[in-house]
Amino acid sequence: MKSSPATYGRSIATSLLAFALLAPPLAAQAPARTFDVRAFGATGDGHTIDSDAINRAIDSAAAAGGGTVHFPAGTYASHSVRLRSHVALHLERGATLLAADTANGRGFDPAEPGAGNAYQDFGHSHWHNSLLWGEDVEDVSIVGPGRIDGAALRRELSRDVPGLANKAIALKRARNVLLRDLTIYRGGHFGILATGVDNLTIDDLTIDTNRDGIDVDACRNVRISNTSVNAPNDDAIVLKSSYALGAPRATEDVAITNSVVSGFDVGSVLDGTYRRTTERAPDRDGPTGRIKLGTESNGAFRNITIANVVFERSRGLALETVDGATIEDVAITNVTMREVTTAPIFLRIGARLRGPAGTQIGAIRRVTISNVVASGADPRYASIIAGLPGHPVEDVTLRDVRLVYRGGLSLEHAAKQPSELVNTFFRPPDGSGPREPFTVPERAAMYPEPSMFGVLPAYGFYVRHARGVRLDGVQVSWEQPDTRPAFVLDDVRGVDLRGVRARRASGASLLELRGVEDVRVRDSAPLADVTLARVARKSY
Repeated sequence: MKSSPATYGRSIATSLLAFALLAPPLAAQAPARTFDVRAFGATGDGHTIDSDAINRAIDSAAAAGGGTVHFPAGTYASHSVRLRSHVALHLERGATLLAADTANGRGFDPAEPGAGNAYQDFGHSHWHNSLLWGEDVEDVSIVGPGRIDGAALRRELSRDVPGLANKAIALKRARNVLLRDLTIYRGGHFGILATGVDNLTIDDLTIDTNRDGIDVDACRNVRISNTSVNAPNDDAIVLKSSYALGAPRATEDVAITNSVVSGFDVGSVLDGTYRRTTERAPDRDGPTGRIKLGTESNGAFRNITIANVVFERSRGLALETVDGATIEDVAITNVTMREVTTAPIFLRIGARLRGPAGTQIGAIRRVTISNVVASGADPRYASIIAGLPGHPVEDVTLRDVRLVYRGGLSLEHAAKQPSELVNTFFRPPDGSGPREPFTVPERAAMYPEPSMFGVLPAYGFYVRHARGVRLDGVQVSWEQPDTRPAFVLDDVRGVDLRGVRARRASGASLLELRGVEDVRVRDSAPLADVTLARVARKSY
């Protein structure tokens, strides 16, 4: 017989009561223990070095089986703080953990022995020379709403200098790590360096720093969300896959969502002034502040999602494999960019091959980029998809992308390469005169940046050494007339242009094809619908 609503409700209530009677009372459940750093001798006066007291509190929490180490409001001048398993650090509002100056070679923990190879930079090979570090730890969290200030951290540290450090937070071979509700100011060479970390959550952080904001290296199952990173002198959020653990390890299953990256002067996002005058950019390419995959790229990058991200006064998206890694299964969507200081989109296969003897050239495949809007982009560097001869970028789809460049250049700029436009002159091998505008250098072993090719012969997209490229609903335009072609495709097989639109200056071509096979153009007026089996060289 079917139960009435009243009978059914009484049955649910009886079940819940039985469950409550079987469960232990709340009062009998052991609460998480809290360890106040002041109870262990920390002063929080901004002058006394409190790291010994902080580490005593952490050790006590670990010895008790876990707990929360609490920082009341105050400024805790500190050297290295050593993270322990099952211990959370809580910086309440008004609490600042300050990287303190050092004296007489005493201070931060020394850099431990690294991986014993030369396949990554010094900073990626050491973790203990940091304000906060943890190795082989699990169930660790650092939560706010307090602040970490790396005032005494070095922006550069190319060797082990006693007492000095160059990272705010460094983690090596860790599991189940949570970083939430924090502010990191002046994070040194790395605000956060995570290497070989599985199950990493970074949520609701504000980072305003002098070099890299967040480096995720050889990590798995990573979520970065609701985070703002201002990094004018280096990358804001960067995924890497180096040899720092002694063997290649993939960075995979990563989601970056609902975040902002920028390149304003250090500190000016935190104080709300958004200055753009006092900091010198790391090179002539201008402020960095972007999201990037690479450059360290020994292991693979797999299953990456980037969604709902704002780029402001920074370089664009960069996917780079130059040390043998395969980048595959990447989805990027809902991105807006303003004042882009280099190419809005940069996909690059290179052959730096910094790794063991026999390291092979890597691959990029199965990448989808959609719903991207960019304005104020540097006119020198079109968006770039560039493999190498015999090693094409494969299966790339760009859908609903609208890019506006500042414009004002011509093919003559690409041919002559004036020194005020690029860092390096590109001349024919005999050194005579300007190069032909479509002779773009390969630069296979060069550090990957859009500027590596010089001023490009296209203003919108330059695609070379690629297979299976689809542009669907892609629009490019300029603010000032630019007489270069909108699109240049060189050594590309399998091209599908659908709903493509471009602003074209008087007398300029819209599309240049060189050594292209299997081309289909649809709904891309003024280009006629056409299918071409093979094109040696043709302008439209």
